[in-house]
Amino acid sequence: MALDMTDFPLLATADVPEQLRKLPQDKLPALSAELRRFLLKTVSQSSGHFASGLGTVELTVALHYVYNTPFDRLIWDVGHQAYPHKILTGRREQMHSIRQKDGLHPFPCREESEYDTLTVGHSSTSISAALGMAIAASQAKSKRKVVAVIGDGAITAGMAFEALNHAGEVRPDMLVILNDNEMSISENVGALNQYFARILSGSFYTSLREGGKKILQGVPPLHELASRAEEHFKGMVTPGTFFEELGFNYIGPIDGHDVITLADTIRNMRNLKGPQLLHIVTKKGKGYAPAEADPIGYHAVAKFDPDASSQPVKAPGKPTFSNIFGQWLCDMAAQDERLQGITPAMREGSDMVQFSKRFPKRYFDVAIAEQHAVTLAAGMAIEGLKPVVAIYSSFLQRGYDQLIHDVALQNLDVLFAIDRAGIVGADGPTHQGAFDISFMRCIPNMLLMVPSDENECRQMLYTGYQHPGPAAVRYPRGVGTGVTAEQQMQLLPLGKARVIKQGTTLAILAFGPLLNQCQQVATQLNATLVDMRFVKPLDDALLQQLLAEHSHIVTVEDNALIGGAGSAVNDFILQHGFAVKVLNLGLPDQFIKHGSQQEIYAELGLDSDGISRQVTAFSNT
Repeated sequence: MALDMTDFPLLATADVPEQLRKLPQDKLPALSAELRRFLLKTVSQSSGHFASGLGTVELTVALHYVYNTPFDRLIWDVGHQAYPHKILTGRREQMHSIRQKDGLHPFPCREESEYDTLTVGHSSTSISAALGMAIAASQAKSKRKVVAVIGDGAITAGMAFEALNHAGEVRPDMLVILNDNEMSISENVGALNQYFARILSGSFYTSLREGGKKILQGVPPLHELASRAEEHFKGMVTPGTFFEELGFNYIGPIDGHDVITLADTIRNMRNLKGPQLLHIVTKKGKGYAPAEADPIGYHAVAKFDPDASSQPVKAPGKPTFSNIFGQWLCDMAAQDERLQGITPAMREGSDMVQFSKRFPKRYFDVAIAEQHAVTLAAGMAIEGLKPVVAIYSSFLQRGYDQLIHDVALQNLDVLFAIDRAGIVGADGPTHQGAFDISFMRCIPNMLLMVPSDENECRQMLYTGYQHPGPAAVRYPRGVGTGVTAEQQMQLLPLGKARVIKQGTTLAILAFGPLLNQCQQVATQLNATLVDMRFVKPLDDALLQQLLAEHSHIVTVEDNALIGGAGSAVNDFILQHGFAVKVLNLGLPDQFIKHGSQQEIYAELGLDSDGISRQVTAFSNT
């Protein structure tokens, strides 16, 4: 339900940026305060990404106040921090629906709004896209301005540096705003820096600098002296030497919560020529004490009471598949000192917190650098270590070349623990783990396992770890099935499936946790039910037997049907010339939108009822 706007009188008058720009600038602090309170109220009622948006309230207000959006292009990196942007761009009344089925998209989405210039969800893409837009604006002579907002975490990725390097060479008119919300680059924020930010971004200093360079261009010694003098002058008050060396004019750092200074500085920088970088320092979770104290815990939240002194503690329930991995990792590390744990900035999400504390010298968070994570593991494996790369399914896509070239091609001993495989839910199409079976099944030397429950997951992790070559275990987001994971670890026979139930003419081959949704229909139709366990290699001997004894074969998986596990079974059937009827159930050839896991499964016919309905109809053909 939308909020009563009588509590937000200024925000009520700024439904879109055109209205915002009609406000006097001295009203922006009050507007920012209202926007922060509105964000707190809406997210606490609907759930969603939270702390990041609180930190970018003033920046969002200043950008839309100064720039002529949507004509001017504003690109948000990742998009966690874009909730204030959505509120100010005509979607305020729909914020209660964010991340919910048929509601607002959790990240900027081009299909949703003309103000969302780039659909995002993964990090470090903003500068590359902004550079492309700036080049297009230059060629069209459109006078369009382009701004990219990137966080200090996202700028750790190689793609961001590639874009910075290229922009410094091409030198288009564009602004990159570095949102430093962890004080990771600089701590010297204060009145002196605010003063110099205004001076260095102002027209007098800019004209003096550029004019002086032109005058001295024909006198190389003096030109070199002037350039070095400028560098040393700026070096005394700003830490931007690195960005300057890449070809950017660096301004900052400035207080990202001083909306007046932000607006003044951004206005000054708007018309500067060439690539510009503005460094701002913000507080993640700004304005809500619990989020300021625990920005990781409040990064994304369920519904909560913002007035409560503390949030209710959830009663312990079934462990998640991530929990199973985290416990296995610690147990395995205690047995084998060669084990090395690698994550691309997903320590909490992949449940590596305890491992990082117990084995800090064997824990490597490489930041948002998936390509580096994979090849780092390759280097470790070459030297006899046993690397385990914990990575989300949709993030492994970013390290695909390294997976093929640096690990599989060389048949190196690397285990990939692939979390968030299959339907992830509310984060939508950028995060659904829909493709990993398809893109790994075609790679030579890969061992690919799909656990159906917690114990299978633990034993497969152990099996993959002991396998002398690249191995992957892909498991879903969320709680397990309630099966207890046995403490004793044992090797599974490679490529061997489990027959759960013996039936007659119909065989259901389940790949992964959807096995549980198949139980009901297998009982109703007296079907053979098989937990396939392995996608690569398949259990050839069992498949031969099943195809000889059954007239109808159903495959079920939580992956794209194209190139997926069912496709592997189809290839086997064609290769061996079996005359059977086949039904493949899985994810369709489309990007899967956001909604809860249960809602998406039901919509795709992959819940118990949907599988039962489809398999029953198929069995009667």
